[in-house]
Amino acid sequence: MAGTGLRIGVVGGSVAGCAMAIAGARAGADVTVYERSGGALEDRGFGIVVPPPLHAELVAAGYLDAGMPTAPVPSRIWLTRERGQRRARELARQDSAVTPCHWGLLWRTLRAKADGVTYHRGRPVTEVLRHPSGGAVIRTADSRERYDIVVGADGPRSVTRAALAPAVRPVPAGYVVWRGTLPLHALAGHPHVLELVRSAWITLGFRGGHGVFYLIPGAGEGARLLAYAVYGPPPPPSWTAGREEYVRRVAEEHFPADWAEVVGRGAHTSLTCHDIADFHVPRVAEAPFLLAGDAASVTRPHTASGATKALQDALCLERVLRSSSSAAEALCRYADERSGEGARLVALGRRLGHAMVERTPDWAAMGPAEVAEWSRATLDGAGSYLYGGLQRNDGLRAAPARASADQSPK
Repeated sequence: MAGTGLRIGVVGGSVAGCAMAIAGARAGADVTVYERSGGALEDRGFGIVVPPPLHAELVAAGYLDAGMPTAPVPSRIWLTRERGQRRARELARQDSAVTPCHWGLLWRTLRAKADGVTYHRGRPVTEVLRHPSGGAVIRTADSRERYDIVVGADGPRSVTRAALAPAVRPVPAGYVVWRGTLPLHALAGHPHVLELVRSAWITLGFRGGHGVFYLIPGAGEGARLLAYAVYGPPPPPSWTAGREEYVRRVAEEHFPADWAEVVGRGAHTSLTCHDIADFHVPRVAEAPFLLAGDAASVTRPHTASGATKALQDALCLERVLRSSSSAAEALCRYADERSGEGARLVALGRRLGHAMVERTPDWAAMGPAEVAEWSRATLDGAGSYLYGGLQRNDGLRAAPARASADQSPK
């Protein structure tokens, strides 16, 4: 087993870093993690989703606990605003199961599973470089340590990637995403919205962008938060009220009335805005370096694959360390298996971004058949766990979603 007795240094201690540390330790390596932040990573509150089969595999493999809170739903509902009105109209329903998680709870679970791993918090890595006698060196402000393998799990601005693939740079998409979470009581006056998100995750299409809404676990037994991501053009240069505030204007202009009011409430537990960009490294490992998660590739978030890919990277690393005769062979096999996935997801993210933000369809004119055809054309043969089969409902296109008082035209 190639991992036995190896010294592995992991740069970055968030979800990808903890997962890769577990993989190395389970394969018999001595693992040290360097996390730049000294803050409480478990307090990060944004939502992520993973495919249910991957969640089950991670539980069975011991990376996650079966008791870690999640908020699984079996379906996806497509909505838009009724043309010329402010009420919601349901376009289609898809069988599209996801397992939403709370980022902080996922990190906390992975961190607890990293048994026997040395974890340095508040220790930013300044440089990684090859050692003339083999292996690599990790430098911090006050240390210099040599390792057989250095895993870069340090995100889009990875110092490890700078050593392995210095020419790779992020490519801006030209639009932004607002991410937010709200306590469930923000939906108290909107029973139909609450009913929908309890049973499905929601895609709300509008001209020039879309929003995604789903429930995630919150603090406390059985607690839930509403998580959302809204994609669209950046605020104009004349906007001075803050980019995070601009999402409220977008919602008021494009969302059905009740959804706009939900997003417009001030009681967010988290809210941020960032530019969309993507990149991928052509070959994600070359001894003694290996890249994982967002250090290896960043796809546009429409693919919902950031955490998913990082967790799959970890499963792959454990497998190749266990089944290879040397560290070099293991890294070569890892690169063979994982490099193409980053390229595939970046290409898929660009197609989805083009279709859902840059050149949106006339959502108000669509029904189940049109959504199905649009999905097939957009995917263009690519696989995605987010796009399942459309549920049959012959009357769906003609009938708007049931409106609450808040959904009435205004």
